Amino acid sequence: MTVDTLRFATAGSVDDGKSTLVGRLLHDSKSVLVDQLEAVEHASRNRGQDAPDLALLTDGLRAEREQGITIDVAYRYFATPRRRFILADTPGHVQYTRNMVTGASTADLAIVLVDARNGVVEQTRRHAAVAALLRVPHVVLAVNKMDLVGYAEQAFDRIVEDFAGHAADLGLPGFTPIPVSALVGDNVVRRSEHMGWYGGPALLEFLENVPVATTPADAPARFPVQYVIRHGEVRHYAGQLASGALRVGDRVTVHPSGATSEITGIDVLGRSVDMAHAPQSISVRLAAQRDVSRGDMITAGADLPALTQEVRAAVCHLADRPLRVGDRVLIRHTTRTVNAIVGDLAGASERAANDLGRIILRTGEPLALDDYAVARRTGAFLLIDPADGTTLTAGMAEL
Repeated sequence: MTVDTLRFATAGSVDDGKSTLVGRLLHDSKSVLVDQLEAVEHASRNRGQDAPDLALLTDGLRAEREQGITIDVAYRYFATPRRRFILADTPGHVQYTRNMVTGASTADLAIVLVDARNGVVEQTRRHAAVAALLRVPHVVLAVNKMDLVGYAEQAFDRIVEDFAGHAADLGLPGFTPIPVSALVGDNVVRRSEHMGWYGGPALLEFLENVPVATTPADAPARFPVQYVIRHGEVRHYAGQLASGALRVGDRVTVHPSGATSEITGIDVLGRSVDMAHAPQSISVRLAAQRDVSRGDMITAGADLPALTQEVRAAVCHLADRPLRVGDRVLIRHTTRTVNAIVGDLAGASERAANDLGRIILRTGEPLALDDYAVARRTGAFLLIDPADGTTLTAGMAEL
């Protein structure tokens, strides 16, 4: 049986028990080494706790352990016989929304945690908005601390109904609600005996069986050129294949020039191959000596990217300094960086740190863009401060 990989991110408001949920998931799936568990038990005793605080398995920074909150994105890798997992545990505070964007940007699934006592709060809505903005294919609503509401079905149903209204407003295609108690372990790895009214899977069971989104290799061929390597009169165009596959003999188009040619050779790790697929790092030789340079994009097939100098996008502002209408910025898209000016912020005069919204940019040179909803790698970009190189904003193109 082929074992695939699921990338998922977790998000929850302060004190919703997100780190405990992740710790329980790792502990009960036997994905914690003995020395890690001993370190957690020791740290828990030093804090006067009788039982191990499983949240410490993910709150890895000293500041996180001391404050009892998650600050940075913590990546964890574990596996079961059915699937491998890459887990991004992201912060819940509003001032760390940009960290959630980082963790969820490559996720196949997002777990949004809710405290059963408090229900859907402002941060819940914000986390759902980020999941919608980033086009995360699957969302799980984990209603935690069900033990503190007597495992009441009515409490669970009220939260699911409330969240469903917000999900519809945001355009989320759907979500899967699961009632859990991370502290006790109900419905995390094994189904709970306390909630006979719930007929769905435990969280890990769902994670093991949810379909993984289409892989980059299945998408249209997109090859951003990173380096041009010259061997005498022969040019090799090197970089990472962002999506799709390239074959020797393929007719290709070079963007933004629109020049066409044919692939005569492909090298992977110094060896000639007939075909390469994303996300392999490759070098390509073309039949005709075209004027191809770093930042150009080579594509194959009839499904071409949009060549545009007006970029409409959803954004999350990352920097402490605000982004304002009229600002001159650099837009970095794959390996291409061009000048741009902020034309509109959807009626706002500026975007502050962690703001979510929409933007219109006008670029000095054409960009070969895909819609982020279709191709996340070639639909994403960053805005850079041209003065000091600071990353300002993460953008998702909307074509």
